[in-house]
Amino acid sequence: MMGDIEAGNVNCVIVKDLSRLGRDYIEAGRLIQKTFPAFLVRFIALTDQFDSLTADDHETSLVLPVKNFVNDSYCRDISNKVRSQQKIKREKGEFVGAFCVYGYRKSDEDRHVLTPDAYAAGIVQRIFAWKLEGCSAGAIARRLNGWGISSPMEYKRRRGENFRTGFAVNISPRWSAVAIRRILTDETYIGNLAQGKEEKINYKVKKSIRKPREAWIRVENTHESIVTKEDFDLAQELLAVDTRAIRGEKKFPMYAGLLFCGDCKRPMVRRRGKERTRLICSSHNRNGSCGRHAVWEETIEDLVLKILQQQVFLLMERECVAARTENLAVSSGEITAGKREIEKLRRELLACQSLQRDMRKDLENGTITREDFLLFGEIYEKQSEALQQMILRQEQMLWVLLQSLREAKERLALAKETLQISGLDRRTLLTFVSRILVYEDRRIYLEFRYGEPFSAIIRKEAG
Repeated sequence: MMGDIEAGNVNCVIVKDLSRLGRDYIEAGRLIQKTFPAFLVRFIALTDQFDSLTADDHETSLVLPVKNFVNDSYCRDISNKVRSQQKIKREKGEFVGAFCVYGYRKSDEDRHVLTPDAYAAGIVQRIFAWKLEGCSAGAIARRLNGWGISSPMEYKRRRGENFRTGFAVNISPRWSAVAIRRILTDETYIGNLAQGKEEKINYKVKKSIRKPREAWIRVENTHESIVTKEDFDLAQELLAVDTRAIRGEKKFPMYAGLLFCGDCKRPMVRRRGKERTRLICSSHNRNGSCGRHAVWEETIEDLVLKILQQQVFLLMERECVAARTENLAVSSGEITAGKREIEKLRRELLACQSLQRDMRKDLENGTITREDFLLFGEIYEKQSEALQQMILRQEQMLWVLLQSLREAKERLALAKETLQISGLDRRTLLTFVSRILVYEDRRIYLEFRYGEPFSAIIRKEAG
């Protein structure tokens, strides 16, 4: 419209009311009082009964600015109310975004709740699994593109969503390392919502600014998770380390992201020979700023396996001691004594009930009066109820003792069954070990992920 006005093709602008021209009272006033008169354009607002051809100075200078200001204030008020309402919903853990992250969709029952999208959620789980195997973000992206898996943007388009993003660079979007890293670092996949990451400068400017992380509104356990928190935390640790496939092989080293030089703390790199593979410091490999720290790959594997087996044995010993201690507290003698006490109380209850029956016969035979029958009957009734309560409490206590003993035995059996390490794999390493350090004097340190007894640093000669 403004282009036609400046070209001289328009001589009159008609709107329903002033708010249809604009709610910014400064810009609306500039158009009506400066731009339109400069181009000899007549302006008419029907419901506001304003016509620039017939309006006097009072209407143009006073009434018009006031109405434009009211329209502007209304817009600002609506903006504040919307922001306030969205903040309340975010703090309650309700999803307020227009589009869900890849792997989720809005619930059919409540559009403010996320629910897993079966197909995309499977892809997300596969991405995390590959990362834990040692794949880099770029390698995961190439693998997904090679399999013909639709990128998040393309997947949303195929589902009919009018999705737009500033990250798209190709007509047909493909997976990229950036997209993979964005998924791996998004805690939405463990059931948490972090919203309010951006905000508009004000209601008159569409541009948004990024808010600091501490200003985000974060609520935990708002929806069903796709990835376990343990896997998510492991992925964050591995993202800080560059992992690359073995040259000439389509697999990733077991120690990717775990093996470091003990002196410069840089990752170790593999140097494959004809028959054996040696690991050396990446700083030495790059510019010689650190020692070689050379060690054979099979030596690392043998030593790590022995150390893990040793630590598991110590853990099992501790579990056995705990079980034996609990067994002493819940001894068979105590359980036997409890059973005997219950039998004794039951005999007393039977005797009391027998006396009640005998009293009824004595009443019928006239041996005792009805007053004595009622008096002693009430006494025996209370005694019988008390004995029944004591038997019930004793049985409950005995059940607790038996249950405690059973749980102790089950825990010991489970420890012996599950804490057995016969060989190394990627998952076992990530479960127990956070870092493996190799020193120049051929020493190897294992830093364990959990507390005692895994917190101690174990020293072994590399040989």
